[in-house]
Parts: sequence; C-alpha cells; structure tokens
Amino acid sequence: MYIPTLDDMLAARERIEPHIHRTPILTSRLLNELSGAELFFKCENLQKAGAFKARGASNAVFGLSEEQARRGVATHSSGNHGTCLSYAASRRRVPCTVVMPRTAPQAKKDAVRGYGARVVECEPSTTSREAVFAEVVAETGAEFVHPYNDHRVIAGQATCSAEMIEQVEALSAVVAPIGGGGMISGTCLTLSNLAPGIQIFAAEPVQADDACRSFRAGHIIADDAPNTVADGLKVPLKDLTWHFVRNHVTDIQTASEQEIVSAMRLIWKNLKIVMEPSSAVALATILKHPDVFAGRRVGVIITGGNVDLDTLPWN
Repeated sequence: MYIPTLDDMLAARERIEPHIHRTPILTSRLLNELSGAELFFKCENLQKAGAFKARGASNAVFGLSEEQARRGVATHSSGNHGTCLSYAASRRRVPCTVVMPRTAPQAKKDAVRGYGARVVECEPSTTSREAVFAEVVAETGAEFVHPYNDHRVIAGQATCSAEMIEQVEALSAVVAPIGGGGMISGTCLTLSNLAPGIQIFAAEPVQADDACRSFRAGHIIADDAPNTVADGLKVPLKDLTWHFVRNHVTDIQTASEQEIVSAMRLIWKNLKIVMEPSSAVALATILKHPDVFAGRRVGVIITGGNVDLDTLPWN
C-alpha cells in the first residue's frame, strides 16, 4: 500500500491546476451566531463537474501514461466521482466507464453521460457494485480509478485544504463529510504536514455511521447497503483511507436525517448556493456539538452541489 506524501500533493496541485477551479470561501453572520463559531465554507460545490472529486479524478487521469490512457479509465461511483472522472477523461479524450447504483440520482447519471462516459448500472450495495465493476474491467482493460482508496485520488483531494489554509488564516479546526474517506484523507495529508495544529473532524450520517463505529472500535466496520439522504456517504472506509483516519482525525461526529436536511436548508437559504445533502452533514454536526466548536475558527468543506432539483429532501 503506497501512502501519498506532501510531495504527491504538491505535484497534484501543479498537474491539475489547468483543469479545476480555486473555489471560494463563503461566510454567514447568521450561521456564525447559530454555531457560536466563525465558519468558513470552502465551496467545492462550485468546483468543475460540481464536486471536490474533480481534483482527485483529474490528478489520476492526467497522471496516466499514454499506454494506460489508450485503454481508458473505469470506476464505480454513486455519482460525484463518476461525474468527475468522466469530466477528467473528456478533458484528456480517453474512454470512461462508470458503474453506478440503479438508485443513484438521475441528475448524476445524466451528468456522467453528459461528459461522454458509459454508465453501467448495478444494485445499491457494495457487493453488487464491486462484482459488476469486475466484469467491466475484464471487458475493457481500463485503468481502475477508485473513488477514494487510491493514492492519486487522495493526493488530488489534498489540494482542497491546501487552498483553504491559504485563503483563511488561523483556522483551529476543519470539518468535512466522510463516506469512503477520500476528502478526509486528503485533508489529513495536507494539514498534518502544513498545519498540524488544526484539528480534523469528520461528519457522518447516523444511518450510515460505519466510519464512526470503525473509529471507536479501532478497526474497519463496513456496512453493505446503508440508507441515508446523504447518498454520497454510503460507502465504507478502505485500508488507505483508514490509515489517515486512524492516525490524524480528531473525532467523527454524526447527524440524523432531520439534522442533515435542516442544515442543508440553512446553507441554501443563508449562503445562497446549491449543495447536496452529503455536503450538509458537516454543518449539521457543528450545530449538534456547539461545545466542541464554540469560539473557534472552523473550515467547513462543502463537498458537492450535484443535487436532483426534482427530489429535494424537504419536498
């Protein structure tokens, strides 16, 4: 298992610079008052392809050799990684296949196809996803770009927090959602090297809390098919992301479905931005644990904005 280093993050930053946005930081007086903290929202919902995963996907695709690129790339994804990999593949003009759960939001399936990638559907479980994907790789010979358990992907995601600490001074904590752990791992990679005094908190739905239970138990506990409105956070930790979680995360906190949807509404209303339920989990846990964050300068990563407007959770 190769553990990505700070040099990998720095190389990724240079490699992907032409293909991503340096996303803005937004603040809200009302959200500061509600939380008792100074919150700085890193808006990866405004990233290329609508999610932070454009960073890791671009780093992986543009790091391929010419021979690898000719065979194309493939992945399994509930949505955002598939969209972002298809975006990066379209930029390099290489074939891309994405295995997606049949229950994934239609907007995310449409986005993948919109970048010219092929969608192959599977049942909404980790077991089905991996089995169908194995068939795709056997058929195409494509390079597997894992949604999160890939050193190239983690190095790319690490560029987000590198930007954030340049944009906001004196942060004492950063909070980001956790599913498989790609963003959290990238955050750990950067902050442990460049700003080790910043605490890293992961935020997870109660109904998909395998990372939290893993953190408490000291080993990976994987759920096969959790059910939550935060559809991007249903996947389990893997060995590489577990390394970063185990060694660098301060705590993993959880929020209920109602708390996630309430936080999503607050962000839509007060920051005037479109973001998806998975992104709202971070604010939900901050509001749930004011004693942890009160009086602190806190970076909050809004991970994506690819929401299906026809199925908003408050409808």
